[in-house]
Amino acid sequence: MNVGRGMADMTGEPLGAGENGYAVLKQTTTGLRLRQFARAFIFGDDAGNRVVHVTADMGLMFQSIQMEVLRRLQGIFGGIYNESNVLIGASHTHVAPGGTSGHLMVDLTTLGFRPVTFEAVVTGVVKAIERAHADYAPANIHLTKGIAHQAGVNRSFQAFKLNPPEEQALFPDGVNPESTTLHVTRGGTEVGFINWYGIHPTTFGAEHTIIDGDNKGYAAWKTEVDHGVNHREPQGAPFVAAFAMSAPGDISPNMGLVPQSGPAGADEAESARILGQRQIDATSGDSIALPGGGVTTIHKWVDLSNVNIDGKFTPDGKPHKTGPAILGAAFAASSQEDGGGEPALGFNEGERVGTPWVQQMNKVAVPDSAREIHGEKEMLLPVGYIDGLIQQTHMFSVTRIGGFTLITNGLEPTTMSGYRMRRHVADILGVDIDTVICQGYTNSYGHYVTTPEEYAHQDYEGGATAFGKYTLCAMVSIYDELAHCLKDGLALDAGQAAGDLTGRIPPSPSGGRILDSAPIGKNFGDLIDVTGTVSVGSAAVASFVSANPNNDLRLEDGYMLVKNEAGDIVSSDYDQGTVVEFAKDGIYTTSKVTWDTSGQKPGRYDIVMRGSALGIDGNMHPYEGKATVELV
Repeated sequence: MNVGRGMADMTGEPLGAGENGYAVLKQTTTGLRLRQFARAFIFGDDAGNRVVHVTADMGLMFQSIQMEVLRRLQGIFGGIYNESNVLIGASHTHVAPGGTSGHLMVDLTTLGFRPVTFEAVVTGVVKAIERAHADYAPANIHLTKGIAHQAGVNRSFQAFKLNPPEEQALFPDGVNPESTTLHVTRGGTEVGFINWYGIHPTTFGAEHTIIDGDNKGYAAWKTEVDHGVNHREPQGAPFVAAFAMSAPGDISPNMGLVPQSGPAGADEAESARILGQRQIDATSGDSIALPGGGVTTIHKWVDLSNVNIDGKFTPDGKPHKTGPAILGAAFAASSQEDGGGEPALGFNEGERVGTPWVQQMNKVAVPDSAREIHGEKEMLLPVGYIDGLIQQTHMFSVTRIGGFTLITNGLEPTTMSGYRMRRHVADILGVDIDTVICQGYTNSYGHYVTTPEEYAHQDYEGGATAFGKYTLCAMVSIYDELAHCLKDGLALDAGQAAGDLTGRIPPSPSGGRILDSAPIGKNFGDLIDVTGTVSVGSAAVASFVSANPNNDLRLEDGYMLVKNEAGDIVSSDYDQGTVVEFAKDGIYTTSKVTWDTSGQKPGRYDIVMRGSALGIDGNMHPYEGKATVELV
């Protein structure tokens, strides 16, 4: 193959931006531990066919981002990269700034659109693709299958056990432990990979407000650091490791089935590291033979609110259909194993007997046509009946890279849903199912998809399967058409997106540029407090007078550095060992740096805080502050 690799900083607003995933209004950013990155790969053959694969450290992927990225790529490269061959996926971390959707349903939970974060994401994705384009050169690829041990638990096991016994036997614990990795080598040396494994990055709970990539973000960062990557200088990085999402819809990192019950319990950061390392360990495994071949891709836009499904795709053999999106009471309850939602509202998942008053309301207020489509769902939010509230037309694609097959969509498939889609495509193409991966969260977001059997239990995943009980059957029928056309070389009308809503949603009131002020008698960068002497292995803490960090995100530069006596940088906000927190006190902003000194040598170190203040003249004014720490 020909392969290009690239990465770029895409960190959004670290102060006051609502986070995507838990739908908790008070969960707004207050700092960062791990910066967000976009990691891009371009695969191509000698005939000039190419496909772009991007993994972005963010909660959800939206059509608004896809469309703006494509516009900018068109301006840079012409038609080389377009909607037919650009796949942008989210890692699904629940602790990253949101407000980047063009559809109101998601941006309601972040109190509006966040233009600054949107620009950071788009800029980072485009820059990563540009760098991958510049890196494009001959390479070899190979595929491995490993096993991720103790990396997730099925949070809706009662629903999973409604699937046919022969399917349950494939994954007796309700978890698919298989980890698939597409490795890239040059001259016999590995220079990057994309890994697919299904686990929710919900190690950090709904109370956490520090930006972090969670278990997948840590896995990518640690792998790259171990291969010599300096994340402050990502251009020309010697190794790119993308930990992409597959089908994690019902898989939780909270092994005790309550929030904060990851491997390290209440220490969420340590749990994320442990689960990240388990995913790293699974990137080596048994080789899977690839038949070779070039790059081919096929895609189609489908309105999921109006799909007529042939009986050959349904469990009962009868035709069914989907309908406009309706979210259920189980959706409003959120995943009670991972947290989120508002418990005081009293919504419950099916395992907790559902929500009786919604059940009664459905008996008198819901038409028979909706009951037929949505089955056992306690219907609560008819979001598909309000234009622009939720995305209903989604892009589906099938891509082949040297005999490896990737099927993508914008939904959150459960373990068995993902398996059924993979199996169907593998059967049509006549290939080993181990060479087929189903990836959600790509180019759009359309909530969950369960099997019809799982749907009947109405846990969170079933309540969030927005287009009805037979959504999966509709998706299998879509992939059926795509796979047959790809196999037989047939042309396919790809259709088109429903339209671009970017910019129509009002910006968040807290998302605008605000003049910075320092307290009387103080300057930006002035030291407030510092732990002057600390023992090696303990935390050094320094706080400063600062400006609002959202006015200058300092992409690929950073807010802080730690330097030794020789002036060498030993840590920064691109390092897992630091946490930078920001706080507002009226019109003033302060920052606090917490540096884990483990592994450092005794001596004097400077913690340097940097930023830019927005002045009354409308210009940005750089500043720098310093705190000296003695390690003993």
